[in-house]
Amino acid sequence: MRISHRGLYALKALIHLAESYDLGLVKIHEIAEEEALPEKFLEGILVPLKNARLVASQRGREGGYRLRRPPKTILVGEVVRIIDGPVAPFGDAVELAHRVKTETRHAGLFDLFLEVRNASAKILDHTSLSDLVARNRRILARRARAGK
Repeated sequence: MRISHRGLYALKALIHLAESYDLGLVKIHEIAEEEALPEKFLEGILVPLKNARLVASQRGREGGYRLRRPPKTILVGEVVRIIDGPVAPFGDAVELAHRVKTETRHAGLFDLFLEVRNASAKILDHTSLSDLVARNRRILARRARAGK
């Protein structure tokens, strides 16, 4: 499994919006600045997220972006698939399952790839944006305690 820079930037932006969920709209330049993301690139990333109805935007001086659903209902796997496509090392689960059944010499290899895909999907499809916010807070708190 590989996540592109677009996928990584999308997740960073969505985590930022998850942290700000109860605060309302967040301006794109604020997200770009705080997450160290190129603003123009971020604009292009937010379009498919808006089309997928994960984020909503409002134009104008007081405009910005917000999550359309609570962070606990947006799963990392959903975001990865929207931005980067299938979670499988190549192709998708259906293609891999077909290759396991039809490959004449290396069915075990494709079975391994399917197993990797299923393990990755299980983790990504059970991890929400809220989970990532909480995980980040735990890690940063642990780091702060260790640094004292």
